[in-house]
Amino acid sequence: MNQNLSETLLQQLKESLYTGDLLPGGELESQRRMSESRGVSRSTVREAVGQLEAEGYVEVSHGGKTRVKNLLEPYFEMPVGEGKALGDNPEFQRQVLDVRAMLEGEAAFYAAIRATDDQLKALDEEYRKMQQRGQRETTLEKAKEDLRFHMMIAESSHHLLIISFSQLFYTRFFNAIYGVLTRTLKKYGRYPDGIRSQHSAIHQAIMARNAEAARTAATEHILYTRRHLENE
Repeated sequence: MNQNLSETLLQQLKESLYTGDLLPGGELESQRRMSESRGVSRSTVREAVGQLEAEGYVEVSHGGKTRVKNLLEPYFEMPVGEGKALGDNPEFQRQVLDVRAMLEGEAAFYAAIRATDDQLKALDEEYRKMQQRGQRETTLEKAKEDLRFHMMIAESSHHLLIISFSQLFYTRFFNAIYGVLTRTLKKYGRYPDGIRSQHSAIHQAIMARNAEAARTAATEHILYTRRHLENE
């Protein structure tokens, strides 16, 4: 009986991973709390989580916390580390924008369809904070805030591959993304006028759960920046 219960729990946990209810890098609730919330014994939970770890879905830290692994991470290595060689290259920055246009368009599409009410509320709050932040912020702070907004959209997509790839892509190629913003501000002396209105269009479309409009707005947002850099 316990074997059947642990197998059922294992499949439930996997389903939560596949649907993005459990995010890569996120922490599983403690075995005690999981036992209470799922109505099963501690031994059932221990067996299911142990199997999840054995199959490579989660890892247990020295402190005993269990975190969800990003399943794409072992396959995502490129030589852009400390040297920033690729991250500072204009052509590579344009390629990063190409990928962002596809990635963020799909993230916005699925977020409009699948985001929970709580996620929409959090996204709305983050958007309003973006609008209120002053001009005194550094370029680095602006880049981080922009990516936080887009990462929240990705995490609201409930699409495992979009979430996993976005986490790795934004982290691994942050230097290139930051470089694009730096070059844009250097060239124009400020954010291009369209950026604010584009963020607004993305926000409004997702809040209205208009998936096609969200995809179009998010894609155009990135391509707009790319066009500003095409002639360099």
